[in-house]
Amino acid sequence: MAESIPAPAEGVFADIWALADGIPGWLTRAQAEMLFQQARSLPEGALAVEIGSHRGRSTVVLASAIRERGGRLVAIDPFVDGRLFGGSRTRVEFERHIAMAGVENMVELVCDYSTRARTSWTRPFELLYIDGKHDYWTVSDDLKWRVHLPDGAPVLVHDCFSSVGVTLGILRHVLPSADLRYEGRAGSLALFRVGRPTRADRLRILGEMPWCVRNVFLKVLLRLRLRPVARAFGHDSPYDPY
Repeated sequence: MAESIPAPAEGVFADIWALADGIPGWLTRAQAEMLFQQARSLPEGALAVEIGSHRGRSTVVLASAIRERGGRLVAIDPFVDGRLFGGSRTRVEFERHIAMAGVENMVELVCDYSTRARTSWTRPFELLYIDGKHDYWTVSDDLKWRVHLPDGAPVLVHDCFSSVGVTLGILRHVLPSADLRYEGRAGSLALFRVGRPTRADRLRILGEMPWCVRNVFLKVLLRLRLRPVARAFGHDSPYDPY
């Protein structure tokens, strides 16, 4: 499906990361580079879909990569009100950030729930990035967007093997599936690809379970305000592992 192109020059990605890293969010540099490489490997004029945009940290990375290929990015986010989301204020910040990065003309915003937008969606696209609501039911529905992808297309899932809801969705709907294979991860950002999985692909998913259990354990420690104990297990951060 994808054209073979050279890996992005470090300077190109570094410039984009310098913009994205100034936007609040949880995407790490290694994860951003994985997104960038996958998006930049798409065919000319490709369309990508991002579920969960928040303030635009990942949006800037994806749209910047796709711009080089003459493509577009559909960003899906309802921008609901609430302590964790921010509603209309967050949308204003999102629009300001993509304008600051010069990619506003590459981004088509769908201000809606992904589960609702999916039921009427008909357009094919070439990359799917899932970072929406992390409960099992929403993730399970978001994975259904892959029916619009061609063979070989990347499906990237953030907080995979780090969020209980996301991991359960992967174990239930990807592990036994016949159309997604697991390639690897950058932290909690997992890369799957449309295609028939082998036994080794399925075993790689199961091989991430010890890391998943560690992450859940660390989250429990942080909720109990036992950060010194979490630090003893190699997690020197007040934030959840991602």
